[in-house]
Amino acid sequence: QVQLVESGGGLVQAGGSLRLSCAASGRTFSTYYMGWFRQAPGKEREFVAAVSRSITSTYYADSVKGRFTISRDNAKNTVYLQMNSLKPEDTAVYYCAAGRRLFGTTLRLYDYWGQGTQVTVSS
Repeated sequence: QVQLVESGGGLVQAGGSLRLSCAASGRTFSTYYMGWFRQAPGKEREFVAAVSRSITSTYYADSVKGRFTISRDNAKNTVYLQMNSLKPEDTAVYYCAAGRRLFGTTLRLYDYWGQGTQVTVSS
């Protein structure tokens, strides 16, 4: 089992940047693929980005390609989401998630979730 704690959210103006972090407990972090999802008010939770165990593969939602970068440091048990050129439509609660079964972008492939961190982008 792994516990996930997100940090780094906040209020930023459109065009600005934020870096989210997700710290994982335990000694098996490198055996999980990691993902970031987000949920805006009144909307379903959606995929944002994912990174494989060995960092050889990444996936991005079309809406964030070229603006967001996912990375991980297995020595620090941490996954990051660098968000640049933020837009008001990026406003949401961002969740970190971990999975072991099949690397992908679907919510059901992820078994462990953090509590989320709020990102608000003002226009």
